[in-house]
Order: sequence, then C-alpha cells, then structure tokens
Amino acid sequence: MHSIKKTKSFKIVYGSGRQAVNPLFVMYVRANDSDISRLGVTVSKKVGKAVVRNRIRRLVKESCRLRAYKIKKGMDIVIVARPAVADLPREGSFFRADKSLEQLFRRMQLLCPEEE
Repeated sequence: MHSIKKTKSFKIVYGSGRQAVNPLFVMYVRANDSDISRLGVTVSKKVGKAVVRNRIRRLVKESCRLRAYKIKKGMDIVIVARPAVADLPREGSFFRADKSLEQLFRRMQLLCPEEE
C-alpha cells in the first residue's frame, strides 16, 4: 500500500471523502481513479508527545499492512487517531487498535470478500 504524503491530497480526501467514526479512529475514504490504494495517517499533538504519536502511527500502518491484500484497489484512505487511542494500555494495544480499524474497514465496505 502506498502513502499519501502531500497536504493537498489529504485535504481532497477530507473534503470530498466519506467518513466513519469510532472511539479510537476516524476514517476518510475516497476513490482515486487508479489501480493502487494509498494510506495516510494523521496523529495530532492532542494525542500525546512524539513517542506516543509515532507508536500509534506504527500500530495503524502495521494493521493496514497486514490486511492490505484484502483492501479494495483504487482508494485513498486517511486514518485520524483520536486522543482515546493514547489511553490504551501498552499490553494488547495493537489488538484493540487492529479490531477498531477492522470495524471501520468493514463499515466503509473496503474489504474484499474472502475466498474459501
């Protein structure tokens, strides 16, 4: 999965994309008219200091990397961490964040059906 890096690209997704919210994250999604999906992660200073923000960013990217093969192609996805994610206990924080992100992916209908 490629990254969204430019502020203009983030603003386009924020402005014209669909959104879904849960207690830990906000997800914005927009079709990008290409064959690749792109991911952008935003963690504001309200969430915590740099160490905490970077840990959360790594958790989100790893969760998306593990399910990248299931995510529909041609989508721009921006995930915004909410301050509640910083309050997760260190033990098991990946699993809680991963479960929360999976709920958002399902709600936004971004996961391809699994083949049996």
